[in-house]
Amino acid sequence: MNRALALAGALLLASCGASAPTLTEVLATPQGPVQGIVTDDPDIVSYQGIPFAAPPVGDLRWAPPAPAPRWSETRNASEFGSRCMQPRANPDDDFFDRLIDGHGLSAAKTFAIKRIAGALGSDPMSEDCLYLNVRAPKAAKDAPVMVWIHGGGHQFGEANFPYYQGNGLAERGVVLVTLNYRLGVFGYMAHPALSEDDPRGVSGNYGSLDQVAALEWVRDNIEAYGGDPNNVTIFGESAGAWSVTEMMSTPLASGLFHQAIAQSGASSYHMSQLDGPDMPIPGGWPSGHSMGLRVADALGLDDPTAAELRAVPAEEIREKLPPKAEEAFHHIRDGVVFPQNVGLAFATGQINAVPLLTGYNSDEGTLFFDDDGQPSVWLETLEPGTRAELETKLRAPFPQHADALLDVYPLHEDFRTHGIQWMGDEIFGTNIRFAARAVEEAGQPSWTYFFSRVPPSDTQTLGAFHAAEIPFVFDTHEDLLGVSDEDEQLTDIMIGYWANFAKDGNPNGAGLPDWPEHAGENWMHFSANSGRPLAEVEQGVRREKLDLLSEGLQLKLEQLADAKP
Repeated sequence: MNRALALAGALLLASCGASAPTLTEVLATPQGPVQGIVTDDPDIVSYQGIPFAAPPVGDLRWAPPAPAPRWSETRNASEFGSRCMQPRANPDDDFFDRLIDGHGLSAAKTFAIKRIAGALGSDPMSEDCLYLNVRAPKAAKDAPVMVWIHGGGHQFGEANFPYYQGNGLAERGVVLVTLNYRLGVFGYMAHPALSEDDPRGVSGNYGSLDQVAALEWVRDNIEAYGGDPNNVTIFGESAGAWSVTEMMSTPLASGLFHQAIAQSGASSYHMSQLDGPDMPIPGGWPSGHSMGLRVADALGLDDPTAAELRAVPAEEIREKLPPKAEEAFHHIRDGVVFPQNVGLAFATGQINAVPLLTGYNSDEGTLFFDDDGQPSVWLETLEPGTRAELETKLRAPFPQHADALLDVYPLHEDFRTHGIQWMGDEIFGTNIRFAARAVEEAGQPSWTYFFSRVPPSDTQTLGAFHAAEIPFVFDTHEDLLGVSDEDEQLTDIMIGYWANFAKDGNPNGAGLPDWPEHAGENWMHFSANSGRPLAEVEQGVRREKLDLLSEGLQLKLEQLADAKP
């Protein structure tokens, strides 16, 4: 699942122009003078590769981000910074083939797309990667700010991804910021030696600290780019949506944002602790220190110091990770960055409560199930079997609803088809609805959406797959994949809602169908499929299924609350 999004935009890279960009006038900023580029829309400018923290290298590897540099000479902001260290995409990985084949394109188009994508190189990768990009209307002043946090399972991804570089939001008067943050072992590994070396007495969560540092940069610098530091919306998809809920759960981000949008994700089911053994909860995650010890062992280090860990070359670390290490490289409860895990913070109302817009797609599991093959996140393994066999195993995470779940997801009849739907509804549906309800309990409004647009080909097999809504939010459709007139209309609608929400914490506005708050199970259903309205309110989307699946999350949160920190 984590590798999947790393390749999803390779096709879009093929359409990037190679002509020399037109430079903007020099902009005075608190860091120093900056010169960006004019985009293909002459009224929109882009500043790329702006450092928001010191390079996290040497003694700053596995340390909180240090202050950003300043300069006196004009900085050329016409090129993106390097992406953060991450596993190299396996050329034999079949995700990209599934993505393209699933669109149901002609044989000629499919062949051409794969040839183009295969010829593309990868963006530079480095530990020196804490850069962000700003895209803004040329004459912006006190404009609402939207800060995008990319997805990729906290293991992959980059702010520079072509899907995120559209002008759609800026054309609606928004200043858009896209940021990098440390990933995987470099962004989330904890280790006893690192905790001992840190004045706070903890380690891990460095990727989350990078996100906080980027928001602090926005507070201190965005006015120079035309943005209003007092009107900031954080938004993201998948692990970016996890990150949105993580920023809502850390006191370090309090006051740094004013609205939040979480697309297809909430980090409420991640339950790792800093210390101790692996979580004694079925479906739990390794503790930070225990996985850090495994990483050190894989590197051949016995009881290393922090300095010895930091001395290992980055490439060696990346290549020698133990199996399933990525399961531990997420936020952990450390008592400093996260006093509680995200799920407990939301359950108890101890969050940075702001208006929330959140939702998920109707077929989130189609791209993942062939790799993971597990319907429920709460079971290590669940294999096809008879109804009685499946019910017996499902009683552990769902003691009250195992039987009813097999009524609505008859895995015994078709394990793959119903498993795909279960996966999407459990990982995404139950968690985003949980977050929306928690925000309402904390006294702030929430709006929920359901996205069911499928690729326009009659032979597509993806459905409304994970990340399918991103081009509709940024207006970055790839024509070769198929874009209908209805797609263009839906794009205009969704960008309108997102931009309105950034302006005043409410998605509604002139020319758009009324979108009521989630309270009472109101969902805005987005669909560009023939025969359906583009946007209409629907009551209780998959309510019975989400109600049944929520038992697993609630049970694990209760067990987590009783577990020793």
